[in-house]
Amino acid sequence: MFSIDRLRALSAVAAHGSIARAAEALHITPSGLSQKLAKLEREAGRRLLEPHGRSIRITHAGRVLAGHADRLLDQLSAAEADLADLADEVLGPLRLGGVGSAVRTLLPGALDALTAAHPRLRPTVTDGEAVDLLPRLLSGELDLLLIESWTNRPVFLPAGPALRTLVREEVWVALSGRHPLADRPEIDLADLRDTPWASCPPGTEPYEALVQALRARGLEPDVRFALTEHLTQLAMVERNLAAALVPTMSRTPAPPGVRFVRLRPGLRREIKAAWPAGHENPPVRACVAAVEQAAAARDEDGDAP
Repeated sequence: MFSIDRLRALSAVAAHGSIARAAEALHITPSGLSQKLAKLEREAGRRLLEPHGRSIRITHAGRVLAGHADRLLDQLSAAEADLADLADEVLGPLRLGGVGSAVRTLLPGALDALTAAHPRLRPTVTDGEAVDLLPRLLSGELDLLLIESWTNRPVFLPAGPALRTLVREEVWVALSGRHPLADRPEIDLADLRDTPWASCPPGTEPYEALVQALRARGLEPDVRFALTEHLTQLAMVERNLAAALVPTMSRTPAPPGVRFVRLRPGLRREIKAAWPAGHENPPVRACVAAVEQAAAARDEDGDAP
């Protein structure tokens, strides 16, 4: 393993052309610099310098190693600068996870603004359901989640994550325009006794919320289509194969043959940011603020009831 201090000595000789000038630049004595270079030659197992008149010159092996040294020293300098900036700067990796509707609706605009303001930030995004993403947050694999919580079935979180509610929105019943109840201004789930359902897979927040909402109205759920994406569920709804519970955020885009009817009694969904408590670093804080701004802009545009 090469010593960084000795590689720095070789890089200085390559840059300044002599031991004397390199020693002066490094603020050490020429003899001290020569000792470092001699030890580096033993580590490399090759001659790095050779006599040239009354001075020295770098051998081919020395130039090769000096090139690597320059790149390594540049990288170390960048690492030192990044660490010095960590207390205040928004930079480095930001590993995000979220439910598909929040990822699609909120994150693109938020990340566009965030990376424009902080070009050294490197976000990555994984979509999925809270049941799959929460273990990755708790293990440290992800930094921040956008998860959903339904009023009739609040998301359960183990001890550890901090939470902030970003969006509160109405949930609608999606029906085909061919469904006999599609023209009603509002509907009670009990009126859909003979209607099959499309929902996210069992174990997810939307599925469990649907099951509890139907059972609260005396119905046993008939979920025939377990589909992760709301848009795919709506494709089944359009063909009058099923109904679906759809939050406001997922109403767009929708197939033209789908109608959205208000629930009686009403049901709402929240999108929450979750991150490990005590680990609210600058990238996490900045991202939460950016998503809040994206959600507020969406409300001002009339996309939420």
